[in-house]
Amino acid sequence: MSTSLTELKAAAIEFAKAGGDSTLNYFKKSFDLEFKDDQSPVTNADREAESIIREKIRTHFPGHGIIGEEFGTENENSDVVWVLDPIDGTKSFIHGIPFYTTLIGILVNKKPEVGVIYAPALNEMVSAATGQGCKLNGNPVSVRQCDHLSEATFLSTDVTSFREHGFENPLQELLNSTRLHRTWGDAYGHMLVATGRADIMIDAILHIWDAAALLPIITESGGSYSDVNGNVTIESGNAISTNIKLKDEIVQLFQNFE
Repeated sequence: MSTSLTELKAAAIEFAKAGGDSTLNYFKKSFDLEFKDDQSPVTNADREAESIIREKIRTHFPGHGIIGEEFGTENENSDVVWVLDPIDGTKSFIHGIPFYTTLIGILVNKKPEVGVIYAPALNEMVSAATGQGCKLNGNPVSVRQCDHLSEATFLSTDVTSFREHGFENPLQELLNSTRLHRTWGDAYGHMLVATGRADIMIDAILHIWDAAALLPIITESGGSYSDVNGNVTIESGNAISTNIKLKDEIVQLFQNFE
């Protein structure tokens, strides 16, 4: 690979900021709202942000591939593929809640190596590359130590998705076992785990553009990123971010209800 992970991370930070900051032109202001076939919302802010990031990738890295939520794939067989979610948490965005984020993950030979989560309304940027640690606005961060579920803060995006995907029983067990549960979810919940402000974030449903940035960020913050079966992957459609101490207990909890 001719471009180093350091260079890719620096570019991802720059591109995420450009795309994410464009959403502030619409946040708590006027925007066009539509609903996709799956009834998920999308706005002109989503599309404009992804267009900005795509154009920067094409200009600076013309041989690289792109997978984006809004505009699909191009050159996806490249050794380096950028995976984009211009607004993760569009439901938060359209309701004026600042917990939405812009996500960029970079796959090198199909392996997630770089991740950026940018919360433009909060001016929080988390970035990581394999072997380089995790940083919040340029300062090193890590998951916090929590040895027992009874002491843990547990986050999810919502509770209905757990029921829809057959995880209602594990959800109830987690609610009973943890100290605190809040729905500060989507990628912002994973950011809170990576920066030591929460202990568990679980998504019952994820697409690749939701997940690609998360694995390197959680891993480089000293945490554990896996699916509910304990597999380290961005392709299974669900995810647990936590610290290494709690991972096995959480995975076992899900397996108890299979």
